[in-house]
Amino acid sequence: MKKILITGGAGFIGSHVVRRFVSQYPDTAIVNLDALTYAGNLNNITDIEDASNYTFVKGDITNSDFIHKLFQEHRFDGVIHLAAESHVDRSITDPVSFVMTNVVGTVNLLNAFKELWKGDFTNKRFYHVSTDEVYGSLGETGLFTESTSYDPNSPYSASKASSDHFVRAYGETYGMPYVISNCSNNYGPHHFPEKLIPLFINNIIHHKPLPVYGDGNYTRDWLYVIDHAIAIDLAFHQGENTATYNIGGFNEWKNIDLVKLLCQIMDEKLGRDTGASEQLITYVTDRPGHDLRYAIDASKINSELGWKPTVTFEQGLEKTIDWYLHNEEWLAQVTSGAYQDYYNQQYK
Repeated sequence: MKKILITGGAGFIGSHVVRRFVSQYPDTAIVNLDALTYAGNLNNITDIEDASNYTFVKGDITNSDFIHKLFQEHRFDGVIHLAAESHVDRSITDPVSFVMTNVVGTVNLLNAFKELWKGDFTNKRFYHVSTDEVYGSLGETGLFTESTSYDPNSPYSASKASSDHFVRAYGETYGMPYVISNCSNNYGPHHFPEKLIPLFINNIIHHKPLPVYGDGNYTRDWLYVIDHAIAIDLAFHQGENTATYNIGGFNEWKNIDLVKLLCQIMDEKLGRDTGASEQLITYVTDRPGHDLRYAIDASKINSELGWKPTVTFEQGLEKTIDWYLHNEEWLAQVTSGAYQDYYNQQYK
């Protein structure tokens, strides 16, 4: 049986990737490795935890000895690497954690994969999931392509850019087969409420302020998380070796416009007066090094692999809101304790 390691599979994007691979490939053994930090939650994947081709392992990718033993025990044919520290705000206050997880952790995985197969990488693949933030900031026009030069502006994006470079270096130096994808902002079910959409859904539910950075005119491209999981599946199985694929939603929104749309939909679903949630918008001090605009050109993965988003932003946003409104117990569990301390420090 072919065996694939998925790192970070209890997190937001990772849980959707694990679910897809476990259900779509019953003859492939899927091992989910997650350290279960604040953003990792086994409740994200309870629906597949008893599947015969699924195994969960708790562990930290920064522990080199542990990672090497894991690879020798399971002899993975493929790796899909999603485990990462990913919140820009946290990277500003604690950059070293991002270096350890995103850079050192990635190198540990690369070393273990290299030493396991000792140069014979027939039918093997290392898939590294990255971000559009490595490209830096765009002006009012233009799109990020696979050939855009790297220009990271935050400790988070710098750590992801570094890990991308290490993956390519191992491919060039050791002949390791790899694929890299750089994706735009994801949204959808099971998203920890530190990022904009789940944070504001949670705050609207509880009549809390909606902290908008600066003037709210920062622009992002948004992609429904299940569409990202489909793209990862295609790129892992059908992508060209040593290729990079940009994955985006063809869907740019200024933050303030997105927030107002979110408020409108939430008012309708919660039975509140029109405009009630908009009154919660509070402009807060901008964060350092805030990139103005990200926008992905996803034409390569569309033309080569036939991928494109399956839902519009409005459809995906409504699905996302409905999930959170029907899973308030999940929200309550993940927003207790240490999360409240972090939230108060960050936004108050």
